[in-house]
Amino acid sequence: HKLQYFFPAFPWFGMDIGGTLVKLVYFEPKDITAEEEQEEVESLKSIRRYLTSNVAYGNTGIRDVHLELKNLTMCGRKGNLHFIRFPTQDMHRFIQMGRDKNFSSLHTTLCATGGGAYKFEDDFRAVAGLELQKLDELDCLIQGLLYVDSVGFNGHPECYFFQNPSDPENCVKRPFSLENPFPMLLVNIGSGVSILAVYSKDDYKRVTGTSLGGGTFLGLCCLLTGCETFEEALEMAAKGDSTNVDKLVKDIYGGDYERFGLQGSAVASSFGHMMSKEKRDSISKEDLARATLVTITNNTGSIARMCAVNENIDRVVFVGNFLRINTVSTKLLAYAMDFWSNGQLKALFLEHEVSLFPFFITCDSLPVLESVTLIMFVHLGLTP
Repeated sequence: HKLQYFFPAFPWFGMDIGGTLVKLVYFEPKDITAEEEQEEVESLKSIRRYLTSNVAYGNTGIRDVHLELKNLTMCGRKGNLHFIRFPTQDMHRFIQMGRDKNFSSLHTTLCATGGGAYKFEDDFRAVAGLELQKLDELDCLIQGLLYVDSVGFNGHPECYFFQNPSDPENCVKRPFSLENPFPMLLVNIGSGVSILAVYSKDDYKRVTGTSLGGGTFLGLCCLLTGCETFEEALEMAAKGDSTNVDKLVKDIYGGDYERFGLQGSAVASSFGHMMSKEKRDSISKEDLARATLVTITNNTGSIARMCAVNENIDRVVFVGNFLRINTVSTKLLAYAMDFWSNGQLKALFLEHEVSLFPFFITCDSLPVLESVTLIMFVHLGLTP
């Protein structure tokens, strides 16, 4: 006999509360029946109109239109996924808005992941009358990666790599299939960095990490250049020349260090030129931003390579908000993995970076004919 789908009432959304950014995903149903529309409360209609008709919310909220996933089927419903972000420092205003809009009349429990799901739990409860269903961010990361690769990006592959990463003239972006993804090294670059060795969807371990991540890049750029946002920092970095700031191998050896295969263009000392007053007086803020970006990226790539060698894994998947609109770092990581491994390690990337991954889990509690992968905001305890 035919089994029915059971799903929670709309609105469906979830959040990843990181150290720097809050990322939200909202499911916009596109198959609402006339009966459902008639019964739908005005506050629900208002939420849908507000979220889907705007690309900016207040001074800091942004909907990434280019990341929208269209015509997905989730829990028996068809619709689009929208991705919204705002700085974590504005979380208290978001919680206050939830109270002002009386969101608890629609939901009493919200699903969330990330460190902020713990940090802000009491505030959600006390201010907005909402409980948080906390989900492990690393579980969500892996399940989300596998899900988004399976559905693709609006007809295009989600995963990609750079062919000829050591040749800037011929370096091109190519699709990559994660049909057989395991084992893989998963490098999540957020405010800090976590590195996971993943052997199956249920078998993984955190190998190591570093406190030097995207938060370090933005924090140092704010101090060194006076910029205010991640986008501004990246824009400055794109115009700068890190070799005016960093001391290279050729600055020490006069060329390549051939005995150990070190090219003269390799960085020997990040910010090494800055001990010279003459050098300090000649550089630009853009140079400082570029050097900061290169420093963080090189450090992450070096640690990832060592972990891949130690774990005997030849595929390294880089994800995280640090890589959002950051082609400088993705190409630099691809080059580093390829060069230092003599072509044995492949750096892989995904179109949605961290914006998508935490919002998906595999839900086995619903009575459906096949295993259904749902967005993380499905109420886990809701069964018929």
